[in-house]
Amino acid sequence: MTDSTQQAQSAPKTSWFMADKAIAALAFLIALFCLLPHLSVILASLLGDTDTLRHLAGSVLDDYARNTLALVVIVGVATFAIGTGSAWLVTMTDFAGRRWLEIALVIPLAFPAYVLAYAYTHVLDHPGIVQTLLRDMTGWGPRDYWFPEIRSLGGAAAMLTLVLYPYVYLLARAAFLGQSATTFLAARSLGKSPLRAFLSVSLPLARPAIAAGVLLAMMETVADFGTVSYFGVQTFATGIYNSWFGMVDRGAAAQLSLGLLTFALLLAVLERSNRGRARFANGKRQEVIARIPLTGTARWAATLLCGLPVLFGVIIPVIALSVMATGSEQDVFSPRYIRFITNSLTLAGIAALVTVAAATLLGSLNRLRETRAAAAALYIARIGYAVPGGVIAVGLLVPFAAFDNALDAWMRATFDVSTGLLFTGSIWLLIGAYMIRFLAAALGAYEGGIASVSRNIDAASRVLGQNSIGTVRRIHVPILTPSLLTAALIVFVDVMKELPATLIMRPFNFDTLAVQAFRLASDERLNGAAVPSLMIGAIGLLPVILLCRRVARHQA
Repeated sequence: MTDSTQQAQSAPKTSWFMADKAIAALAFLIALFCLLPHLSVILASLLGDTDTLRHLAGSVLDDYARNTLALVVIVGVATFAIGTGSAWLVTMTDFAGRRWLEIALVIPLAFPAYVLAYAYTHVLDHPGIVQTLLRDMTGWGPRDYWFPEIRSLGGAAAMLTLVLYPYVYLLARAAFLGQSATTFLAARSLGKSPLRAFLSVSLPLARPAIAAGVLLAMMETVADFGTVSYFGVQTFATGIYNSWFGMVDRGAAAQLSLGLLTFALLLAVLERSNRGRARFANGKRQEVIARIPLTGTARWAATLLCGLPVLFGVIIPVIALSVMATGSEQDVFSPRYIRFITNSLTLAGIAALVTVAAATLLGSLNRLRETRAAAAALYIARIGYAVPGGVIAVGLLVPFAAFDNALDAWMRATFDVSTGLLFTGSIWLLIGAYMIRFLAAALGAYEGGIASVSRNIDAASRVLGQNSIGTVRRIHVPILTPSLLTAALIVFVDVMKELPATLIMRPFNFDTLAVQAFRLASDERLNGAAVPSLMIGAIGLLPVILLCRRVARHQA
């Protein structure tokens, strides 16, 4: 064999080796960046002064822990009841308005909880529409009657439940649709009523999917800042923000972040272990379950039960915000608002592209290299979804601020030149925080698409001379375009709604729609806050429409 022949044969191997190395290097670099805020929070909390933390421990730390845990429990139970009950009704029974409600039950996912908080405060607070009307009709004074306080832990839990139950609904509905009729009919033949058959057969089979949805709702509850801050409910999320800005104590913010990080990671571990046990619930449908026709009172009761979440989660808030917006002084076409919209779209667009690209690299590494290191990188990238944006912000700002200060001091001492802040307060660091926070969503969409791509295609690509990069670029990406576009759209809208990371990390005088809505609501200018809130909700409808189209394809 001549030297030229040996070189020709070794060239493809060298190309594959170099391409694998490039993908692995980039993927592991992304995983390390995702790990950085967690390590930073741990290190900063251990090295920071504990004076502020001791002060908080003697005053509000118990409230932080108690309120956070109470919110998680209430929202978990409520989303389970609403999501599972409505999913079973629209999947297993037939009643008035079922086909419309089957789609409408997904729509509340488009709205952030703090937007609903602004709307319901306008409606239910003491100077609001409902109580004003009640006093006008009865002649009562402020102390003559009792009315539930919307600005409370219960109010915050209600707002979070109304926007988070679709997580449980979507997963539970998919699980019910995937079940065979055999076991359900066997239970019915043994004399069980439809309700008892649901409780003893359908619900246990769908338990892994339902548990995954409830855990997702719990993780979002832990991460919430806008709702609890506006309602004055003291949680770890508000404590982190107050320590960073109010007390100007980064050590205390890091120590509180560590406590919240521990709790969030516990939920992430529960979700991951639950996903691993979910396989037994996925079986083939030997026989489609015929919907049970409801009649009489049951028919309208089902319509009412499924319609109430839509009424309170979409219709009332949209009407209230629209009425509020008409009486506001906000001009959506003014240069100032155009800047808010441009800033929001810029951040969301760039973050969506970066996050999808990172998910593609990490997913490709796990596809091409089924090693423990690749699996570990993928797991590290996922845990950011369970971590609140405020924690990620603190975890990134602490090391990058230290680096900026050290570099500036060295440049001043060496060259008498100030470099200023290169990373701290930059758009790119904020986009990095978004990527860490929402990378799990993009990875989920990628994995859902790549699962349908046979590995024989990868082998054929290699036989035809394509290396790893060529296979990903010319084979995987074109096939996965719908899944990647879905991932980009979901990340885009999630970034539009993200509040704590944006508040803490945004560049000076670089406000977004979410920041503008929060600022106006904090000043009790609810009519003004309605305008950016409606715009955020309108943009949030885009991924919901996509989800609705998928739901419609599976209608029986």
